[in-house]
Amino acid sequence: MNTGDRQFEVVRFAIARMRFLRNRERCLLAETVRSESLFSSLSLTDLAYIIGRLPELRSWDPNALLADAGADAEYCARHDVRVACYEDRDYPPQLRTIADAPYLLFYRGALPSPDNPMVGIVGTREPSRSGFEAAYELGREFGAVGVAVVSGLARGIDAAAHDGCMAGGAATYAVGGAGIDRVYPVSNRCLAGSILDRGGALLSEYPPGTPPMRYHFPERNRIISGLVRSVVVVEAPLDSGALITADFALDQGRELLVHEVGVSSKQGEGIRRLVDDGATTVRCAGDVLADWGMTFEGDANEVECAGTAMSELSPAGAGRQLALELSQELGLGGVDD
Repeated sequence: MNTGDRQFEVVRFAIARMRFLRNRERCLLAETVRSESLFSSLSLTDLAYIIGRLPELRSWDPNALLADAGADAEYCARHDVRVACYEDRDYPPQLRTIADAPYLLFYRGALPSPDNPMVGIVGTREPSRSGFEAAYELGREFGAVGVAVVSGLARGIDAAAHDGCMAGGAATYAVGGAGIDRVYPVSNRCLAGSILDRGGALLSEYPPGTPPMRYHFPERNRIISGLVRSVVVVEAPLDSGALITADFALDQGRELLVHEVGVSSKQGEGIRRLVDDGATTVRCAGDVLADWGMTFEGDANEVECAGTAMSELSPAGAGRQLALELSQELGLGGVDD
């Protein structure tokens, strides 16, 4: 990387840290300011001229932003963290279509192929046993036909869907609500490692060192829905963050589906609200794939609607992992996702 490219990379990292800017404004700024010296000399008046408005800021310190950006670049170089910028070819094209797409996407692992549609599977962190089984089986069915699952690495439904997809033989992708250097919840570090080992990726729009904040999780939900063709909400109470993902899916023009297990479960009040609002109910991956008009070679039984008993999971599998996570983290407070 030559000096000019290195400086522009740091400027991009600095722009990504300007959370008060809209994505369009970040792109305008990147087109105009391509060196650290120019960024360092940028006044608020200059910034307002470039983006077309005066940001409401208590302070403005471009040199501090550059210092943090330089540290971000060094961390990514040392720890094999890659970055996809909105302006670059490797940025996921499906994600680029949403109104508030992240300017930078930090990731470990490999980005999904833009040629293969993906599905989002989300739900409560505290599912019923039947909800957990349904999420795992749905993920497994998609994985068996090579459809990647995108979720949020949270306890419960998210973890079950990730595990199921890998058990089916496909890569899965987890979008986090903290910096790319952190796994939240920490008890899902083994799951995160498995995702990378199986060819998937961990993704985040937050720079290294960013802690998991409560408001980050609703923000990251727009990325989950933005990456996929359809979102399936398996089980969700009325206050579940999964319903935020559902709202994003509708706003982004994604297909919103709900799993039948949530219609009758105690934890499914939010599912019933979505059904009342017109969401389609599915029983298995086959229902979703049929709606997509997709057919697959091989064993048709892989996408049949069938349950998977928890006894079929490996001893170190998803069911035991969920129990461990709940015992370690339930009641600790802090961030809800």
